Amino acid sequence: MASRFDYIAPWWTYWLHNFPHFNLRLQPGDGTFRPQEPDYQQALIFLAAIAIVCLGLNLICLLIYLLCTCCCKPADDEETKKPHSRCVTWTAVTAGLICCAAIGIGFYGNSETNDGVYQLTTSIYNANHTFAAIDGLVSGTIGNMRVDLKQHIARLDEIFTQKIEFIYTLRLMQQLADAIVSQLSGLPTWNDVDLNVAATADQIGYFEYYRWLSYLLLLIIDLVICLVAFLGLAKRSRLLLTLMIVIGILTLILSWVSLGLDTAAAVGISDFCVAPDKVIMNMTQNKISSDVVHYYLYCSHSTRNPFQKTLSSFQRSLTTMQLQVQGLMHIAIPVFPMAQDIIGIMQVLNKSESNLHQLTAMLDCRGLHKDYLDALNGVCYDGVEGLLYLLLFSLLAAAGFCALICAISRGYVHFASRDRDYDDMDEADPFNPQARRIATHNPTRSQIHSFCSFNSSIGSQTNVQPAANASIAQPLNTAPVSEYMNNTVLFGGNPRFENVPLIGRNSPPPSYTPSMRATYLAVSEEPNRIYGNIFPV
Repeated sequence: MASRFDYIAPWWTYWLHNFPHFNLRLQPGDGTFRPQEPDYQQALIFLAAIAIVCLGLNLICLLIYLLCTCCCKPADDEETKKPHSRCVTWTAVTAGLICCAAIGIGFYGNSETNDGVYQLTTSIYNANHTFAAIDGLVSGTIGNMRVDLKQHIARLDEIFTQKIEFIYTLRLMQQLADAIVSQLSGLPTWNDVDLNVAATADQIGYFEYYRWLSYLLLLIIDLVICLVAFLGLAKRSRLLLTLMIVIGILTLILSWVSLGLDTAAAVGISDFCVAPDKVIMNMTQNKISSDVVHYYLYCSHSTRNPFQKTLSSFQRSLTTMQLQVQGLMHIAIPVFPMAQDIIGIMQVLNKSESNLHQLTAMLDCRGLHKDYLDALNGVCYDGVEGLLYLLLFSLLAAAGFCALICAISRGYVHFASRDRDYDDMDEADPFNPQARRIATHNPTRSQIHSFCSFNSSIGSQTNVQPAANASIAQPLNTAPVSEYMNNTVLFGGNPRFENVPLIGRNSPPPSYTPSMRATYLAVSEEPNRIYGNIFPV
């Protein structure tokens, strides 16, 4: 069965192969995999440069947004602040979900790419083992014929000096051995080519290890940034938010850079995967016989084995030599007992025959062709698929971190404006949340009793009347005083009056606008003076 039915390039390799290939002079290319040519290298660099341009545009837009967020005066209206706060919350949640999805996709893509490269390197090591075994068998057989067999024949020449027919047999065996050596010397047609596939696999594995480790660290950093950013938003820590904005911008840059590198790598590998046989034929042209390359690439029953002629001649020569040695053993050893070298020659021939069988199995196309298909499946399926997931991770991470930076900057400004509003409030105001928090942590601090502490609406209306004349004091009703004191004792001396039930009170709600606060202070100024002797500050 031909390899066309064993390997079919996946659809995503054709999709990536159809990406436009322009060199740096914006001249189009055909997309043929030619890694040694400058135009093809420039085409891949151009694809990576597109991501760098997008990075620049993203940073410019982000900078403009940050400047507008920091420089524009926030709205003071309470009704407009609430939608902004909700917008910050939902933007942060959406950005967090996008980042989490991107991180999950990145872990999967990194693992898939690593699996594909591992399958590639394993196939290369297996092929290198096959090449080394073939070279070892050939060199071992040649050494046996040149050294061991020649020594045995030389000693037998001294013994059979008086037997011309034996000498003739030995000369025939030497000629057959020389023919075998000549045939085997050129058997691996790649002897003159420095394949060095093991070194190539080592380089690929070294590069892949650091690529996998770099992506793993990037994914962990992305996850930590998301968690710390949400912690800063929850704690309203301006220091953490500022730090996350800086680190988020750096991570955004790394995401775009990884996007460019992965795009160039995916397109380059896809250019190879759509026509791998053609690429290998072009790379081995004038270096290895085209018949040998075609035999291992396609490995079909109709393909002729280019080594069959050499192996058949080797087999015939060995058979002839074995027949000659068997004749000498039956005839010469009874006459010349010292001719034990004939047995040594038979052992050399038997070992050479074993090497022949192993060499025939090693040179068969099925073993190397299987390694070739495994390498293609590892690179073009798992490898390119993993790169596509990493591309998606880079896009989602860039979008998620861009939205997260925007949400953090908006939250930073919102928290800063809220702190300024708290700083502008009067600490003596009982409705100030900061004053209530201070009173909670410092109960011994003097407490300012307010007009709203009277929980009797009748007493509040009758006893606290603005005097027409400041010098005339109104009659004092002490009925609300005991009730006020009871409430004070009930709540542990902490004037959190909004916790007192509002039934029967004429008190304002805890939350009110600055205009309500000003009105309240103006109204309560006179009663505070009148009742100052009763409720000392």
